Amino acid sequence: MFIEQISVFLENRNGALREMTQLLGNAGVDMLALSVADTQNFGIIRMILASGATDDALKLLRDNGYIAKINHVICAKVPDRPLGLCELLDIVEKADLSVEYMYSFLRASKPGEAHMILRLSNGEKAAKVFDMHGVGMMSQEEVDAL
Repeated sequence: MFIEQISVFLENRNGALREMTQLLGNAGVDMLALSVADTQNFGIIRMILASGATDDALKLLRDNGYIAKINHVICAKVPDRPLGLCELLDIVEKADLSVEYMYSFLRASKPGEAHMILRLSNGEKAAKVFDMHGVGMMSQEEVDAL
């Protein structure tokens, strides 16, 4: 079960992130989750939007000179308690998968449950392993409903 994520390469300068979020906000785009990673010369912004906004947001970003693309990631449900994430990472490790990146989701569907966005070395294998171990994964429709 995969959801869509937009990745944007952003110049590493003052105001660049605000400008990008303002462009999206002025177009009515609501970011559900956001991650910012930086290097010396540029940043990588990763964001989850409602599926109805993804294509329009991607076009808007590209039309305004941003380098942006869609990736497919997993949104895993994790117990919101000490060691909840560790248990998920133990499953990942035992399946000989590696985490390329991960960040938390900003909205929760129910108390006691957290959501983690994961890009793993083999997404198809990860989805099967998570299913075998009873790890809940949110569909795009469930994300849209939050």
